[in-house]
Amino acid sequence: MQAKGWWKRLTATGLLMAAPVLAWAQAADPHRWQLNMGRGVTPSSVNAYEAHMIVLIICVVIGVLVFGAMGYAMWKFRKSKGAVAAQFTHNTTAEIIWTTIPVVLLIAMAWPATAKLIAMYDTRDAEITVKVTGYQWMWKYEYLGEGVEFTSRMDQESDRIRQSGERVDPEKNPYYLLEVDNRLILPVDTKVRFVITADDVIHAWWVPALGWKQDAVPGIINEAWASIDTPGVYRGQCAELCGKDHAFMPIVVEAVSKEEFARWLAAQKPAPAAEPAPAAVDEAPVEDEQAPAAPADQA
Repeated sequence: MQAKGWWKRLTATGLLMAAPVLAWAQAADPHRWQLNMGRGVTPSSVNAYEAHMIVLIICVVIGVLVFGAMGYAMWKFRKSKGAVAAQFTHNTTAEIIWTTIPVVLLIAMAWPATAKLIAMYDTRDAEITVKVTGYQWMWKYEYLGEGVEFTSRMDQESDRIRQSGERVDPEKNPYYLLEVDNRLILPVDTKVRFVITADDVIHAWWVPALGWKQDAVPGIINEAWASIDTPGVYRGQCAELCGKDHAFMPIVVEAVSKEEFARWLAAQKPAPAAEPAPAAVDEAPVEDEQAPAAPADQA
């Protein structure tokens, strides 16, 4: 029984150590039993993922070395083998080494992380600007300069199911509480600037595949940007507790080709008002002002 318990512990330890390898790259949207953060579909999300993986690998290597050394020391110099503990209390060389190495690692990680963080907030040279306004409990999207705006609410089917109390069938409703009536349509390979605010309380606009989350605060304009590289549908939710229907405020972004986006945007624009026809002018016959004089009486 003791050997069996030891084997279980060893297996669990091995799985934990292998978790970073098993959880390498995940899909854009989160899914059940996901072990790692997703790579996403924007430069910001890729930068965050790569920085996370570098730090994770460094932490795993440090953990393996430290706990490996501890395990070796406990096994090699155990009391049952007659090992006698050393009497020294300090080792200047060792203390310098284990202080210097972490400092160098922190500096090496801070430099690229700072550069990527600055890039995440650089909204210059955007081709499109979308204003996002949070309401209780929906989102309003405005394509600034295009005359296109609409609200996006949770779809009616999800709302019907949640209020009816019936059991949700994942096969029939795979996106229960995660679907909307009007999706935010964006073009791929295009830098899109977001200006985000709220009308009533604090909300937070969050789509994990885009790689960032931004608060929507009444009276304040926050900025973010995204350039989606892969067409698809990406889902998110309000990430700030904003009231009783906070859980029913989904976000759906649909990324399409530039050509398809141009056609969609043109179809959403209001039709130009018809110009009034010019009023008809009745032309009255013009009489000749210089009518010939009557002939004079002959004497």
